Amino acid sequence: MSEIVTLKRNNDFRRIYSKGRFYTSPVLVTYVMKNRTGGIRIGITTSKKTGKAVMRNRSRRIIREAFRAVSSEIKPGYDLIFVARGKTPFVKSSDILRSMKKELKEAGVLK
Repeated sequence: MSEIVTLKRNNDFRRIYSKGRFYTSPVLVTYVMKNRTGGIRIGITTSKKTGKAVMRNRSRRIIREAFRAVSSEIKPGYDLIFVARGKTPFVKSSDILRSMKKELKEAGVLK
C-alpha cells in the first residue's frame, strides 16, 4: 500500500478546488485530482457552517475514520479533499463511509 500524506498547504487546496473534479452527497463533498507523487494525499476541511469547534472536530474525526476504512481500496496517485457539510456531525462514520465509497467509485479512484 502506498503512503498516505496529509495536505496542509493552502495552494494545494486551491489547486485541487479549481482543477479537480468534485462529487457531492448530502453529508460529504469529495474533490479528486491526479497527482505526480504516486502516493495518496488527503485533506479534510470543515467550514464554520458546520457548527462550532466541537462539531467541526467531530466532522473531521468521522471523515478520517471513514477514510481509514476505505484507504486500502484506493488507487495510488491521487489527491483527495473531503469537505464536511452541515449534516456531517450528526451522522455515523458508517454513513459517511457509504457516501465516500459511492463518490470515490464514481470518480474511478477505487481499485
